[in-house]
Amino acid sequence: MKHCLDRKIFSVISDIAERENVQCFVIGGYVRDCILKRPCKDIDIVVAGSGIRIAELTAKALKHTTKVSVFESFGTAMIRHHDLEIEFVGARKESYRSHSRKPIVEDGTLEEDQLRRDFTINAMAISLNKEDFGTFIDPFGGQSDLQNKIIKTPTDADITFSDDPLRMMRAIRFATQLDFEIEPATLAAITKNKDRITIVSAERIADELNKIVLSPKPSKGFKLLDETGLLAIIFPEMSKLKGVETIKGKAHKDNFYHTIEVLDKIAVNSNDLWLRWAAILHDIAKPAVKKYIEGQGWTFHGHEFLGQKMIPGIFKRMRLPLNEKMKYVQKIVGLHLRPIVLAQEVVTDSAVRRLLFEAGDDIDDLMMLCEADITSKNEKLQKKYLDNFAIVRHKLKEIEEKDAIRNFQPPIDGTEICDIFGLSPCKTVGDLKNAIKDAILDGIIPNDRKAAYGLLLAEAEKAGLKIINPLNI
Repeated sequence: MKHCLDRKIFSVISDIAERENVQCFVIGGYVRDCILKRPCKDIDIVVAGSGIRIAELTAKALKHTTKVSVFESFGTAMIRHHDLEIEFVGARKESYRSHSRKPIVEDGTLEEDQLRRDFTINAMAISLNKEDFGTFIDPFGGQSDLQNKIIKTPTDADITFSDDPLRMMRAIRFATQLDFEIEPATLAAITKNKDRITIVSAERIADELNKIVLSPKPSKGFKLLDETGLLAIIFPEMSKLKGVETIKGKAHKDNFYHTIEVLDKIAVNSNDLWLRWAAILHDIAKPAVKKYIEGQGWTFHGHEFLGQKMIPGIFKRMRLPLNEKMKYVQKIVGLHLRPIVLAQEVVTDSAVRRLLFEAGDDIDDLMMLCEADITSKNEKLQKKYLDNFAIVRHKLKEIEEKDAIRNFQPPIDGTEICDIFGLSPCKTVGDLKNAIKDAILDGIIPNDRKAAYGLLLAEAEKAGLKIINPLNI
């Protein structure tokens, strides 16, 4: 394991440990990722003594001018060194109370510290001590579990998850990120302890859930969340997507499995967290609007608009950001059927202009979601839709180049309209602005100031308005 210690920082810590007569070990994620040959910027150092003192001495030896970040109540300290974050902590043992995932912490040995770790693959350590520098310490068979692609706890999984229920989310997150399997007893313990997740803060749950969403194949994580019963607790709206109902031989598709298939397809093409959330939420309102109509079958009319309205409540409860990211997700969800409708019909310039106007700079993301949304197993039908989307994309490019519609502002604004006709802000001003906008989007006039002014004067004459201050074109 000495190849994992080829950074200068480890020899510096080793020298300090020797001088201070304490034992130091690198432990956890860095060791795991080194074995897996994955990049890792976070290094955890366990000290059989004061982690804070070793951190301060390390920072001094590295001639750091930045202050060491000290967390006295946790007995930890952190320094940044180039692109690394190095956390120092005294070896400790933990005990828990039933109502909290915050442990009672006592000083402990390396063995006790490894015992408190969440999974065997995160409990491996490497010695930084001069007498056995580079020695690999793996009491729970973490290296074997890495080789066999298994997630399991070092001790009784039932106790592990009951003590700290966030570890259930972490088990699923690691299984998803690494494409590992959760060992059967560990998986059963998650199901048994699922209700304990309610003592964990929504922020911590959201952090783990976002890591699942950003995984190479996030569907694996959502299937595990569903299988263990966690999904129904932390994200009931998504859980309700699951299931198929049949009336008179007609069944609708399972919208849960459809959603995670769309999410996987997006994941192949984009690492954008919020586009992935738009994929998760694009059909979220389908259970609420589902209806069987005789002679027609199942319908989900208006699910895009209701889904758009549901998003703020979901984001607020799950402690996701209530800012421009949320508005972006709302926009994509609200518009996600529009290109699909265009792909099913003759594509008119007017419809494409309106889509460009409403989607703005998010048009490419919207088109990516719509193409991912085609999950039909009928290859002929799927090809037809995708071919039509190619036509829509061509039209979007053509019209954007010709008419500069994306994010356009009306050539004559409301303030100018007020000034021309001596009006205060009112419904009439809004109607005139909309007349200009609609005429441009419908291709009646070009997107320029002169044409807009001519249309404005014609509309004003119909409304009986008199020009007070003519516009100088």
